[in-house]
Amino acid sequence: MTELRRRGAAADPDSTDNLSDKEADGDDRLGLVGDAEGECEGDTKANTPDVPPSADNTPEYLNKALEGLSSRWRNWWIRGILSLTMISGFFLIIYLGPVMLIIVVMSVQIKCFQEIITIGYRVYHSYELPWFRTLSWYFLICVNYFFYGETVADYFGALVQREEPLQFLVRYHRFISFALYLAGFCMFVLSLVKKHYRLQFYMFAWTHVTLLIVVTQSHLVIQNLFEGMIWFIVPISIVICNDIMAYLFGFFFGRTPLIKLSPKKTWEGFIGGFFSTVVFSFIFAYLLSQYQYFVCPVEYNSETNRFAVECQPPDLFIQQEYTLPSNLQLKTVHLYPFQIHSVALSSFASLIGPFGGFFASGFKRAFKIKDFADTIPGHGGIMDRFDCQYLMATFTHVYIASFIRGPNPSKVLQQLLVLQPEQQLSIFNTLRSHLRERGILPPAVLEAQ
Repeated sequence: MTELRRRGAAADPDSTDNLSDKEADGDDRLGLVGDAEGECEGDTKANTPDVPPSADNTPEYLNKALEGLSSRWRNWWIRGILSLTMISGFFLIIYLGPVMLIIVVMSVQIKCFQEIITIGYRVYHSYELPWFRTLSWYFLICVNYFFYGETVADYFGALVQREEPLQFLVRYHRFISFALYLAGFCMFVLSLVKKHYRLQFYMFAWTHVTLLIVVTQSHLVIQNLFEGMIWFIVPISIVICNDIMAYLFGFFFGRTPLIKLSPKKTWEGFIGGFFSTVVFSFIFAYLLSQYQYFVCPVEYNSETNRFAVECQPPDLFIQQEYTLPSNLQLKTVHLYPFQIHSVALSSFASLIGPFGGFFASGFKRAFKIKDFADTIPGHGGIMDRFDCQYLMATFTHVYIASFIRGPNPSKVLQQLLVLQPEQQLSIFNTLRSHLRERGILPPAVLEAQ
């Protein structure tokens, strides 16, 4: 970067005069100016924005109850109590049904976005440049409108067919989404301030990367939910299990550091968390696979105007007999096929999922902060709890699309219902001819024709 600046100065001796001291200072605070040695070190205090440390918001009664303990054990009890509280709340939300789960996912998405954007805003606000926070939230609304509009078109076809305004919005959904984004794009261009262009484009990129990380992943979480609540509950639960068990194994047995980005992470915690998570997911998958409420796809019932989770359980959730190697005393075993898939999910959550946490640790170290926020005592912000969940959500979605999902008759039917009558009739005649040629139509139907 220094070499590029020298070349630019050689080509245009007056170009350096076009950068104000304030802009240069802004680049310094973002860590984008410096010589080669400074860039290699990268963690000097001059190269990081001035982000205040998170406050300790532990309830006073907990502080008093634990005041006699060392800081290590005090933190252990605070994390444990709050973890049990959050897990209890999670199962309560599951009991309340799919609608509440969707609301919670959207709320978590908004809070995570707010925590990341706030870090950038603290840098940006010091220059009193216009519209950064306003545009960030505007782009969040635009992206959510696009993704959830797609969800409405895919899963609520019967409702769309019944409501004429929704038909218009669904038909022109992508054009409307693009127009909304263009409006924000133009607003950004109009907000550019001379001598601060570079800083404004940094923050524009900051907003878009945050949208990519947070909004896209939360949309995939909801897509997984529509495949069946088990595809929502199991991935989230195994990440929680891995986080807890890795912490416990590391707390009691940890001796060997795992990675420099997270000095408290140990190999003992990493390995112990892996085996514990695989066992937990195998047992948990067995329990949930027995209940129709968890295994059936979540579909909208146009007659009752409610989400329905009733179906004939797919083969994936019907026990099958598996033959074991002949050298074992036990010859066969009965398992749900989903239990086998749960091993793949738990392996990813234990071996690859933690890298989402390492990524978040690197991000926090770059800005010299301990946590994204201080929302949850002992845990930090919401983003601190969901850094691995977002990576897991993407893997689950890809896994379902690659190895699980087949043609969805309900989804195809909903798409047919929004077609024009002549298009529906054409598809009906084509399908009837195809079934007649294959000899699938019963004789009574052929005679009636």
